[in-house]
Amino acid sequence: MYKWKVVVTAVTFAKADPEPLQRLQAIGCEVITNSLGRPLTEDEMINAAQDADVLIVGNDKVTGKIIRSCSCLQVIAKHGVGVDGIDSKTAAECGVVVTNAPGVNSHEVADLTFGLLHMLSRGLHTANESTKSGHWLKPMGVGLWGKTIGIVGVGKIGLAAAYRATGYKMKILGFDSVKRPEAREIGIDYVALDQLLQQSDFVSLHLPLTNETRNILDDAKLCLLKPGAILINTARSQLVEYETLYKALLDGRIRGYGVDVYDFEPPQLHPMFSLEDVILTPHLGGNVIKLSKIERLHR
Repeated sequence: MYKWKVVVTAVTFAKADPEPLQRLQAIGCEVITNSLGRPLTEDEMINAAQDADVLIVGNDKVTGKIIRSCSCLQVIAKHGVGVDGIDSKTAAECGVVVTNAPGVNSHEVADLTFGLLHMLSRGLHTANESTKSGHWLKPMGVGLWGKTIGIVGVGKIGLAAAYRATGYKMKILGFDSVKRPEAREIGIDYVALDQLLQQSDFVSLHLPLTNETRNILDDAKLCLLKPGAILINTARSQLVEYETLYKALLDGRIRGYGVDVYDFEPPQLHPMFSLEDVILTPHLGGNVIKLSKIERLHR
């Protein structure tokens, strides 16, 4: 019987629960996991997967060169949702199936979104540091109750974030090319992006990265943000034009920026990262213990 070779580069695969690995092994697969604890480089991935049938990837970049170099490859499975790091066009040309698990981490990412929003709106991160250092500083915060939140990208994660916003009696504005019936049911008011940016106290990004959405918040759009707005990005860093955002934060036009995603991971240092009102997390939106079981059921 043919023994499938499965190469896993996703560093979180079976980390919290060994069952996914055990199930692959139980059906006779040879499974090679990532021992480096980081995404692989192009050459490392080619070397690891050149005779693999299946590639399970995390935040790795799967280039056309990788796909063409792995002649046995039949499936590329994203251990998560976003497939923008996979050259899907080359995969299709080579007859390689690309899969993902849409919606699997919706609630976890929405939780992180509101965690970042709470920290920035109340200055909890600075209060924590000052109190630990022996200072008794009480930053004046902004409440969430009754405010307006703009959800840019009303997919599964955007909807999950909107559900949480209803608990704070927020007015919810949404922007998306697809108008979902369930969005109306929870009170999302679809508006143009310009209107959303001008009227929202908080803006949360939940769009996939495509040619159309890359730098969707460019210089012109960022200038429309309501003074003192808070921007949360748990989607893709390339949705935002960084230099303009950096200037807006320096000028105090934007109250804060919470981000879980980066152009490169680990991220290259940027002066913006040292600002007090910028909170960074290491792309951990879906990193919760129970998610591993949910993902298997979803698939």
